[in-house]
Amino acid sequence: MSSRRRAGIAGSLVTASFSAVLVLACTAVADDQGPGSDKGGKAVDEAPAGVKLRTLLPEKISVDNSSKKTAITATVKNEGTKDSGDIRLLVVGFDGLRIAGVQGCSAIAEKDLPEGSNSGFSCPVGSLAAGQSKSYAVQATYDLSKAGKICLPAQTTDGKKTFWQQGPVPFGTTNPSPNAPATPLLLGTDNKPVAPDGDELPKTGVGRAVLPLGAAGAALIAAGAAGVWWSQRRRQEA
Repeated sequence: MSSRRRAGIAGSLVTASFSAVLVLACTAVADDQGPGSDKGGKAVDEAPAGVKLRTLLPEKISVDNSSKKTAITATVKNEGTKDSGDIRLLVVGFDGLRIAGVQGCSAIAEKDLPEGSNSGFSCPVGSLAAGQSKSYAVQATYDLSKAGKICLPAQTTDGKKTFWQQGPVPFGTTNPSPNAPATPLLLGTDNKPVAPDGDELPKTGVGRAVLPLGAAGAALIAAGAAGVWWSQRRRQEA
């Protein structure tokens, strides 16, 4: 076999190996959010016979500490035995979590947003057959100095009935990592906010009042010790 042919085969193998690595890497990223969960969800209005709607959110997401951007997959599923009929899915953000866009969905006008929310999108799901699901790619931002929540109501197209609602449910962490490239957040965990400079926000209540008093007391003790030392020195010099 000529050296040129051997080099060509080696190059092909390297290319194939590199492609395999890329596929594996992409798969790992796609699966990074973990399996979907209906945590924080509940049935509200009675659904038609044979229809059982449920929504799913990823068990974990990751927030870019620089841009504050994050991606969330929102899924609505019919676990019943009959078609759901035309429905819509709302994707609504609260507090530190703001919905920037949802693929295939339209923004909800500010005047029509649910009370207490800051952003939202309405997704025309159509009719889901028994066992069918539909997922939406959600683009959002998360201000880690606040606690953020998301809500997924599955409704009739006119919004008069809500068959299922997940949330408002939090994404958060009790172990902030402001100096890392990204902060992982878990579904159903109340966020422990951090200040813009990366420090934990000051606590309120008794603990906060005690700290200044303790510091003041320490300062007074230090001043008293210095005063005693200064008086003794003056007497010795005299």
